Amino acid sequence: MRKLLLAAASALALAATVTVAEAACNPDYSKVKITIGTQTGPYIASALTQAAAVWKEKTCGTVNVVEFPWSELYPKIATALSGGEATFDAITFAPAWTPDFTPFLTEMPAAMRQGKDWEDIHPVYRERLMVWDGKVLSQTMDGDLHATTYRIDLFEDPKEKANFKAKYGYDLAPPKTWKQYLDIAEFFTRPEQNLWGTAEAFRRGGQQFWFFFSHAAAYTNHPDHPGSMFFDPETMDAQINNPGWVRGLEEYIRASKLAPPNALNFSFGEVNAAMAGGQVAESIGWGDTGVIAADPKQSKIPGKVGSSVLPSSDEVWNYKAKKWDKFPEPVQTSFMAFGGWQIAVPQASKNQEAAWNFIQTLTSPEVSGKAAVTGGTGVNPYRYSHVQNLDRWKGLFTEREAKEYLGAQLDSMNAKNVALDMRLPGYFSYTEVLEIELSKALAGEVTPQQALDNVAKEWNRLTDEFGRKTQLAAYRASMGLPPL
Repeated sequence: MRKLLLAAASALALAATVTVAEAACNPDYSKVKITIGTQTGPYIASALTQAAAVWKEKTCGTVNVVEFPWSELYPKIATALSGGEATFDAITFAPAWTPDFTPFLTEMPAAMRQGKDWEDIHPVYRERLMVWDGKVLSQTMDGDLHATTYRIDLFEDPKEKANFKAKYGYDLAPPKTWKQYLDIAEFFTRPEQNLWGTAEAFRRGGQQFWFFFSHAAAYTNHPDHPGSMFFDPETMDAQINNPGWVRGLEEYIRASKLAPPNALNFSFGEVNAAMAGGQVAESIGWGDTGVIAADPKQSKIPGKVGSSVLPSSDEVWNYKAKKWDKFPEPVQTSFMAFGGWQIAVPQASKNQEAAWNFIQTLTSPEVSGKAAVTGGTGVNPYRYSHVQNLDRWKGLFTEREAKEYLGAQLDSMNAKNVALDMRLPGYFSYTEVLEIELSKALAGEVTPQQALDNVAKEWNRLTDEFGRKTQLAAYRASMGLPPL
């Protein structure tokens, strides 16, 4: 009898333990392991890993983060999706790949598309980059746009200010136009002091074309003709060789000559290193530049890092009228370079519910907010709470640095003339052609006009090859335009 009582007591204790364990897993995914495909870290992969630890504590589920070199990520995902393979429960990808992937993705659960966390996502991401053909098929996990970073100590030095005004006739300040940007870069290019004007990515395969796009957006994204930056949104004829694009390329090449001597080999990593190393006076790029430059562990200029929006122009090429339109003030034009990593759940996943639940944790205000202030995660602001919670950023920035950085991010998102990056089937084919010609132009082998004429010819050929009607429909969808 005693043995029976002991056995019964043990069974009750075990049941209680199981009940407590199950209660701690909310929801209970203790028997679930989800696999996520992403690029080789630390950028983005480390953000997934950090969120995985939070999700495991909450749900008892586990996450397997599988990393691939950038050059292999698209083909690995595309092969799995098109083959209907359950290789990944979630995938992270560039917005440019959206048209190729959407036929194979699940729609975000309705419960995630409501409430304060949903409204906290900035509309440029929530209503544009996460949506395809009216459906929310992915979740932004990183907000990517280009802005300006500059050296406060140089820009506010009384002697530098006086000398600059004497030479250029206006006050030294964060540039509002590309002309000012290049004037400032020229002024601070002093090889004898190991100081150069600017740093940008100029290397083929090293984020090169996004920097060129940022220069050109100010001259080609006409506020009265939305969606006309890359192609004619009515005919799908390439616009990349019009006078606005040519001016953008001319100035991009000019910037390369005001950068450190090895700048033609710069990818974005070298841009960050040059800025944080105190080599340059200003640069353009993603928000990582400001975060890294402000971090005493990674930078020689902490406390001296200023931020502002991307330079603009008071002249914009009107592709319909085929003339330059003059505006009374520079038209503030931000460029959503890359657009921010997306994460989605394939239809072939056998753990769709758990995968979306993980995504909800990953992109929650608290978890994503921590990632945004952590250098190396690659996560930039995309929520209002990311840019409104000043206290979160004070551990990294001085109060002034934080206000400027967050202000530049929010003003860029809010810009009325925001330029979206190109999202199109066959994206890699289009950009490969572009990079070949950009590299020739940077090396002085062809003129900017010749380079872009070559690109336009090949883009039009590719459009016809892929199907002009199909490409036009995809392009209009990507730019938020209604079907023709």
